[in-house]
Amino acid sequence: MSFFSKLFGGGNGGEPSAPKTVAEADHNGFHIATTPINEGGQFRVSALITKEVGGEAKAHRLIRADVCSSADEASDMALRKAKQIIDEQGERIF
Repeated sequence: MSFFSKLFGGGNGGEPSAPKTVAEADHNGFHIATTPINEGGQFRVSALITKEVGGEAKAHRLIRADVCSSADEASDMALRKAKQIIDEQGERIF
C-alpha cells in the first residue's frame, strides 16, 4: 500500500492486525495458544488460555502491556506469563 493511501485513510486505519497463533502448549490441564498482537512493528504479549470445565469450554484472553521487538520473543514471554497465571490462579481465571 502506498504512503499516500495510508496517510489519507487507506488500509486498516492504523489499527493492530488480528493476532495469529505462534505457539501452543499444555500446562497443568490447560491449553495455551500464544497470539502476539502486531502493533506497528512491535508485538504485544498475548495468549489464549483454555480448559474444559464441567463439560463446558472456558477461555481467558491474556493481554499484557509488555511489547517486544519480535513475535517469537512476545510468544515466549506470553507462554511464561500464562504458565505463571495458571500456577497462581488455576481455574479461578475463568
